Amino acid sequence: MELTDWLLAPGERGNPATRLDRRRPDGGSWSTGNQVRPLVHGAVYFAELLAAVRAQRAGDLLLFTDWRGDPDEPLGGPGSEIGRVLCEAAARDVIVKGLVWRSHLDRFQFSERENLHLGEEINAAGGECLLDMRVRPGGSHHQKFVVLRHPGRPERDIAFVGGIDLCHSRNDDAAHEGDPLTQPFAAAYGSRPPWHDVQLAIHGPAVGDVEATFRERWEDPAPLSRSPLVRLRELLHHEDTTADPLPPQLPDPEPRGTHTVQLLRTYPARIHGYDFAPDGERSIARSYQKVLRRARSLVYLEDQYLWSTDVTACFAEALAANPGLRLIAVIPSQPDQDGRISMPMNLLGRISALNLLHRAGGDRVAVYGVENHSGNPVYVHAKVCVIDDVWASVGSDNFNRRSWTHDSELSCAVVDETQDSREPLDPGGLGDGARTYARDLRLELAREHLDRSDPEGLCDPTEAFRAFAELAAALDAWHAGGRQGPRPPGRLRAYRTPQLSPVTTALVTPLYRLLADPDGRPLPLRRHNTY
Repeated sequence: MELTDWLLAPGERGNPATRLDRRRPDGGSWSTGNQVRPLVHGAVYFAELLAAVRAQRAGDLLLFTDWRGDPDEPLGGPGSEIGRVLCEAAARDVIVKGLVWRSHLDRFQFSERENLHLGEEINAAGGECLLDMRVRPGGSHHQKFVVLRHPGRPERDIAFVGGIDLCHSRNDDAAHEGDPLTQPFAAAYGSRPPWHDVQLAIHGPAVGDVEATFRERWEDPAPLSRSPLVRLRELLHHEDTTADPLPPQLPDPEPRGTHTVQLLRTYPARIHGYDFAPDGERSIARSYQKVLRRARSLVYLEDQYLWSTDVTACFAEALAANPGLRLIAVIPSQPDQDGRISMPMNLLGRISALNLLHRAGGDRVAVYGVENHSGNPVYVHAKVCVIDDVWASVGSDNFNRRSWTHDSELSCAVVDETQDSREPLDPGGLGDGARTYARDLRLELAREHLDRSDPEGLCDPTEAFRAFAELAAALDAWHAGGRQGPRPPGRLRAYRTPQLSPVTTALVTPLYRLLADPDGRPLPLRRHNTY
């Protein structure tokens, strides 16, 4: 297998200004020798993050970015609140630096107050947390990662990258009973919304790449906000608006595994641009366009949105070109917003995207929602894709135009050097062979959704596709029959594409394009619909 078949070669990222593709002596655009572990569920991630932060000592480095941070969200038991844990680290003379999206106004159910308070707590304890509004109008910083470095103890260096924010609603586990601390949410999910999510724990040289991504944003000379009103508030609240210098970056950790990791990102095109991405970066979109041309057997994805025909077009093209290719999508059964305008605005892009996929793939496309064993819907917030058990991606990016062009995002594409010994050995039939990491990730997620303790029969993409369909059909029939008798195993429900009236569609289309799923590409790329 040639890695350039699955990963972006130098120059294909489309952003020559970044240091990511020129920070290694060999000019490589990815790192080898990593160990990557999926942490499925917020409770699993939070427990590991808590232990890692508490083990840091004076002179160590803690860097984090987030879309939302709630200081009172516990990482574990009492006394483990995020604000307290980070402040305790700063009090131990750990160098704590954070970049949190400033957020839009709370009256629109955003995170202005929470992010401000988290920054205030950290700054008062001796750390530094900046509220970053260097985004397009209506955009956000959506990256969610933490980097822990340990001078003199490089074996402890770790990066956490994925879709899990340090905030309310995320601290759920495999039982999916929900986080006791919740955000405002659609009524369909109840008072304690169940939450499904994934983060990665990374050891090895790729930690240096994640740190370099933080440093590019931290060292960007542009002001944190260009809004006169925001800058007035910064003055009135005596906010820290100047990033203090970071210590020099340590050498990358030594190789310790078999995983090749490539960091993929989105940054929008902005007036005056980013110092490290003057025309933005769309390597997430470019990567999907590349790898999907190689898909032959199964695309497995989990996503919060699955919106936009611009995004799903490359999936539809792969389905149309390869009659043996199947697609399984696991998505929320209901949007997270249920207002009279917000719900149809959320549904519009999904309807068009799913109709496109079904036209291209017919019954080779299967879409599911998830419920817990009490029958309550589970909100799928994970951002995962596995292609032919070779290439796997986990990150902050969703399948929508906003994530591919407009907000800041970070994702990790992983290709394992280790070929999997379970049949089928080469599901794609192109000589790449199944890879252990990608297959294990898909099987771990499938076992949860199917209530299976073993992966027997699920390695084969055709059998896995059939197992999903059969268990979802049985559970749907049980619900339709009034829940009589024992509940069938599994948590999957077949997703029925909703319908919107022509009048509703006409009314919400401008709002969808402007607010829900905006386009952050430069005008020439928009005209040619390229990335």
